[in-house]
Amino acid sequence: MRCSGLPGVMNYFEYFSEIEERFSRRRGSLLLLSTLDWALIETWREAGVPLEVVLRGIDDAFDKHDAKLLRAKGRMRKVNGLAWCAQAVMQAAEDMAEAATGSAKPEAREGVSSGFEAARVARFLEESAKAVSEAGGADEARLETSRRLRELAAAMREVEPMPLDELDRTLTVLEEKLFAALMASAPEQEIVALREQADRELAPYRARMSVVQLRQVQTQFLQKRLLEARRLPRLSLFYMGHE
Repeated sequence: MRCSGLPGVMNYFEYFSEIEERFSRRRGSLLLLSTLDWALIETWREAGVPLEVVLRGIDDAFDKHDAKLLRAKGRMRKVNGLAWCAQAVMQAAEDMAEAATGSAKPEAREGVSSGFEAARVARFLEESAKAVSEAGGADEARLETSRRLRELAAAMREVEPMPLDELDRTLTVLEEKLFAALMASAPEQEIVALREQADRELAPYRARMSVVQLRQVQTQFLQKRLLEARRLPRLSLFYMGHE
């Protein structure tokens, strides 16, 4: 399912950090999100689920949990992963889609204070190109990716820069192609081990997630670990927020 309502240009860092903060606050104690949790957030972002809908789903899940906790007099296990909220988030997204029929799209939040000024985006692309060229694995695809990133950086320095939503779609395609090359060149044992790890971490949440969602999270998990192992950067504009 792809939901309408997510602005074409948004502060991706805010999307991730707000979800992390809300989950930790409702849980009642700080819990660093796992690779699996971050992969799940990425599936929501890529599906176009608005931030407010994810937060509403987290609140709904914890509201129900807190009510059960009262009835059980504190004898329930503590929530230890964001995937526990996945079903509630999807329900909130479906409710929003039904309620939003005929409503107008919100305006994109692009502007001077967006954090995505053309010059800053160009620097991010140039730094990413350098990091990709110096990393390991999938040599041909890696060098081609680095070349395209430098071209995109130059496009962002033009009088009329490339639209940010178009740029981020292009970056997503570049990352997917690089990931495909990494998958093709990675040792079989490495892929098997990563899939086994993803299966172990997902096991407690399978009943709360659809087959499609499980597959998306597994792919995100595998992609994230392969890129990290080779010191390759993520290319989405979201990762500018970590500077």
